[in-house]
Amino acid sequence: MAQRLALQRLLSLTPRTLHPQGPLALRASLAPHGRAFSTSAGCRSTFNVQDGSDFQDRVVNNPKPVVVDFHAQWCGPCKILGPRLEKMVAKQEGKVLMAKVDIDDHTDLAIEYEVSAVPTVLAMKNGDVVDKFVGIKDEDQLEAFLKKLIGA
Repeated sequence: MAQRLALQRLLSLTPRTLHPQGPLALRASLAPHGRAFSTSAGCRSTFNVQDGSDFQDRVVNNPKPVVVDFHAQWCGPCKILGPRLEKMVAKQEGKVLMAKVDIDDHTDLAIEYEVSAVPTVLAMKNGDVVDKFVGIKDEDQLEAFLKKLIGA
């Protein structure tokens, strides 16, 4: 609980509040030796679900297939599967997206989609669950799961 409050306070600060010399100075201080922070294509295909309406907009109403990773911060297998799944989704080059749902923050979605253990991964197409698995998978199994979803 204390961590969540600290995070909320940090997120409510503006860049100028975080660094007195402004956002550019903050960026420079975070990227020493001229190294810039950038996002990769993999990050753009993966997103964290914020709430129920965000899930509806970005997952259920999405024209692209979406892999939904129901996970928890305390779950060891989730920490192994999550990055592995993100890597495999990034390899699909935008043909499929990945939504990450923390079951502790979004219990209502976990209940609605009958998630009884984590990690649980759903494959959704046109708002319908077309496939799912529970537990950890290796890269070959994840690749087959994704190819089946995108129809490759």
